[in-house]
Amino acid sequence: MALPTSSVITLHINGERHTLPVDHRTTLLDALRERLDLTGTKKGCDQGQCGACTVLVDGRRTVACLQFAVAAEGREVTTIEGVADGDRLHPVQQAFLDLDGYQCGYCTPGQICSAIGVLAEHAAGWPSAASADVRPEAGPPPLTSDEIRERMSGNLCRCAAYPSIVEAVTRAAESGTGARTDAGPEPKEPAA
Repeated sequence: MALPTSSVITLHINGERHTLPVDHRTTLLDALRERLDLTGTKKGCDQGQCGACTVLVDGRRTVACLQFAVAAEGREVTTIEGVADGDRLHPVQQAFLDLDGYQCGYCTPGQICSAIGVLAEHAAGWPSAASADVRPEAGPPPLTSDEIRERMSGNLCRCAAYPSIVEAVTRAAESGTGARTDAGPEPKEPAA
């Protein structure tokens, strides 16, 4: 007896529930872009190496091209379309805008989602490979340029806007609200 190769799943994306049938091999990236028309998340390498498809899953950075949509069922997914609070940009978005943390803009959605995740990780005290003291009692390491570069290293920018990206992440961190993870509205019940 052959096992089914597709399922009907419910995804919680940007505070809304979406129920859709998917082949078990469908990536979260393809479900977002092709099935739900959330095209802010970009397809770059499709191998998890460029970070263009970075989204937040339960507040943590995830490259959507390597995660199956069925594995995201029941988890909170935030895409670039869900990080602003209505007309008020997320502090990371505002910093990218103010400091030209983009050029062509293709990688920007993934960079912003990754930066939001980076700031939350830093605020939680997670060390990186650039952290001088990784002991838990040492607390969060200073968020230096080297620390930001290391933490953002999974997101590539073909235009090389890295100095402005680091500056934008620094400004968002200094604003004290850059690590805000309550991006997007509260989940809504599906319409009857």
